[in-house]
Amino acid sequence: MTWVAAVARLRARREPGVLVTVATVRGHAPRDAGAKLVVGRTETWGSIGGGNVEAVAIDRAREMIAASKPEPELMDFALNDKVTNQHGVQCCGGTVQVLLEPLPVVRAVAIFGVGHVGLELARILARQDLDLHLIDSRSDILTKERLDVLADAVAQVHTHHTPLLPEEVLEELPRGTHVLIMTHDHAEDAALCDAALRTTHLGSIGLIGSAAKWVRFRKRLATEGGHDEATIDRIKTPIGLADITGKEPATIAVSVAADLLRTFETEEN
Repeated sequence: MTWVAAVARLRARREPGVLVTVATVRGHAPRDAGAKLVVGRTETWGSIGGGNVEAVAIDRAREMIAASKPEPELMDFALNDKVTNQHGVQCCGGTVQVLLEPLPVVRAVAIFGVGHVGLELARILARQDLDLHLIDSRSDILTKERLDVLADAVAQVHTHHTPLLPEEVLEELPRGTHVLIMTHDHAEDAALCDAALRTTHLGSIGLIGSAAKWVRFRKRLATEGGHDEATIDRIKTPIGLADITGKEPATIAVSVAADLLRTFETEEN
């Protein structure tokens, strides 16, 4: 398997990894600059030459995975018999510098309702490196023609047509997915809020709408849903930046996207 395919496999599995590259070589070394190795929690793909260099790089890569360390690192190796190594002697005579680049699990965002605001929001978030799930109960909303505006997306875009019970998609979403609820139907929104609060592996939950809408929803979630106040407070509404008050779909989308990106940064700190 090529290193490109290995990176794609880790992403598809939503597993962290480290890309290891021979950055520079002076003198003789087992592999030339540019050789690559991909390290996962339990597997490796490719090679940077074997021996002590590769073994030490794998050990360090797995330490980085365990520590969720985001910064890349450079490691220097002297390939001679005078150096004390952890995994045997390599005496090719040269020196090697190896770059270790973390491959973190990308974030996931689910937009329930891909109407005017939802599509504008998808266009913005599609420029981010994340898994973007678009869910709608209306078949005409998720047509290829309508979603062609996302053709150059950086994000991995997943569409879900859910004519009956869109809330069932919640269980299928990756762990930590940030959920944004903005469907065309308040009853659908309410059902999604209730189901999202019962789905324990999700990230943040946001609901679009007015203060009056939230008063009704909050009462219903407590009385009919049986949720306590602390649980209901997991839902953020309104979503977006409070000081951006425009009502145009594109303006709302920019506000919601900026608020979500701020949430991402909070998670990192």
